[in-house]
Amino acid sequence: MGSAETKEEKFKRLAELRVNAALDKIRLLGQLSNRGNYDYTDEQVEIIFKALHKSLAETKAKFRESSKDKKRFTL
Repeated sequence: MGSAETKEEKFKRLAELRVNAALDKIRLLGQLSNRGNYDYTDEQVEIIFKALHKSLAETKAKFRESSKDKKRFTL
């Protein structure tokens, strides 16, 4: 019988897969910067990066929240 994957091992395995997939998508996004192939405005670029920044900030906040001791009501 094989050993079960620990929660930390599972986290590391999935984090590596997901971060690498996200980085690949960001690299693809960067290819849109080629003005020889695409037309875009500075405003469109700002909208894209604001959306990315907001999503990263929200995700980072989830990690911070989960690491804090959550206060529970007790009598």
